[in-house]
Amino acid sequence: MDTKQLITEAKARFNHNAAKAYLKDKYESKLSVASQGGLWKADSLTITLLAALTSPAVVVIDTFGNPVMVYREKLLNTLTETYETVMADWHMEWTSLEKKR
Repeated sequence: MDTKQLITEAKARFNHNAAKAYLKDKYESKLSVASQGGLWKADSLTITLLAALTSPAVVVIDTFGNPVMVYREKLLNTLTETYETVMADWHMEWTSLEKKR
């Protein structure tokens, strides 16, 4: 292999990895939701916790480490909708990026 081809391939790999990192930062920030007096991350752990609990009102620790009394179903619905929307958008953009690779 000649050096120009190696340099071109290395730059392409770097650009691809930089684009993936940018997408991760872009979409992870969209998973933050302010609701019911706390800031929540719409992630699988929080959604699973809220789904597993059965009480209508529960105390949950928000992203700042504060205990907040929330209406479980309302927060669960908000976080689930946010998660599904953001992850679908992220997947669509990531798929587009992978096709350009």
